[in-house]
Amino acid sequence: MGKGYSESLRTMKKSMILKQKIYRKICVCFGKYISDRTYLKLLYEARIGKKLNLKNPITFDEKLQWLKLYDRKDSYTLWADKYEVRSYVAEKLGEQYLIPLLGVWNSTDELKPEDLPEQFVLKCTHDSASVCICKDKITFDWNAAMDKLQKSLNQNYYWHSREWPYKNITPRIIAEAYMTDESGTELKDYKIYTFGGEPYLIQVDFDRFHNHRRNLYTTEWEYIDETIEYPKDPKVKIAKPEHLEEMLECSRKLAAGTISLRTDFYSINGRIYFGEITFYQEAGFAHFEHEEFAKKLGNQIKLPK
Repeated sequence: MGKGYSESLRTMKKSMILKQKIYRKICVCFGKYISDRTYLKLLYEARIGKKLNLKNPITFDEKLQWLKLYDRKDSYTLWADKYEVRSYVAEKLGEQYLIPLLGVWNSTDELKPEDLPEQFVLKCTHDSASVCICKDKITFDWNAAMDKLQKSLNQNYYWHSREWPYKNITPRIIAEAYMTDESGTELKDYKIYTFGGEPYLIQVDFDRFHNHRRNLYTTEWEYIDETIEYPKDPKVKIAKPEHLEEMLECSRKLAAGTISLRTDFYSINGRIYFGEITFYQEAGFAHFEHEEFAKKLGNQIKLPK
């Protein structure tokens, strides 16, 4: 019986993996011809390994998928745009919270090395993960950076995971000042999860370009022994930010009137700087260490009736 049961489990696992591969292939090849709802159902099962419950969503990921489909406002496009969001931040918080802007361009052809300082950060306005960091102009691979940015400019990021706010953003490139925190080598990213406009959880990402890890904290800076997508590292003791309460208040102002929103900040030389606004953590496909924690976060999202 034990042998037969084990064999049955292996067969089921193989079947599930095959099904996931088929669904992923359908999304890649025919995604633009599939409705957002059907696409998300297929992609969710392909990436998470279980069916997406949109009628009665419970987990954090499920509710983010629901929000993609049914919580759409024009202002979200502005907030997701890495250039246009600066005006929103300046209005709500003040320009002192913005990382200095070095320029904005419509294409890589307009962008010239001589227009930039020795250190800078390039990124596209309409996507994620198109960041190019220059710490030294002499060793910086300009051609590789331009290829990466051009590839991003040619894509509508919305189609990947149906994150609606990205759909109508005008693709551009911005350059910002290169900055580091007290480490002198990186910027720890303080990502504040808000529900109903109120901060609930703080995610700190560090060593992102080498050995990406992620620790979680309460708003009282108590360590949470859970994992969302990237590994935690309890051995790394991250000090409570000097101006944590100010950071939380900034988050409240930016997230006011929203159902669920993540607001990101940096702490640099005793000052707080805005990072970005994110609507769907990991595009709503985050892997949690424990299902109960996914449900706990999901319970914080109060969907409209």
